[in-house]
Amino acid sequence: MAHAGERPPVWVGHVVMKTNRLTDSWEFMTKIGLRAIELHSNVGVLELRGGTHLVLLQSDDVVAGPAPFDLMVDDLEATHRRFTDIGLAPSPIQAGSIHLSFTVEDPSGQQISFNSSHVSGKPV
Repeated sequence: MAHAGERPPVWVGHVVMKTNRLTDSWEFMTKIGLRAIELHSNVGVLELRGGTHLVLLQSDDVVAGPAPFDLMVDDLEATHRRFTDIGLAPSPIQAGSIHLSFTVEDPSGQQISFNSSHVSGKPV
């Protein structure tokens, strides 16, 4: 078990998102800051901070709407400005009960929420 102040010994390994536009979604994810790992005809793998992998699965069964996950960034306002500057049309920043947040739409029509960080300040 991790002691106070130590990095937790577990983390999320994989997050899955279906897309009906695999190559476009892959390019979108690299544009927003994920690290490209590998892309095949029906699956793509990208890496987030902490080593979590986003697995994109090619599928005709995609419903537009909220993505099955949300993301956090250190500087929400700077991220919003960068996304605006590169033409991603983020929604306005809104205050929620815990976070400030905005959304951007990936090429398959799924809205990904970006939240202000609330990490503990301890190693993660």
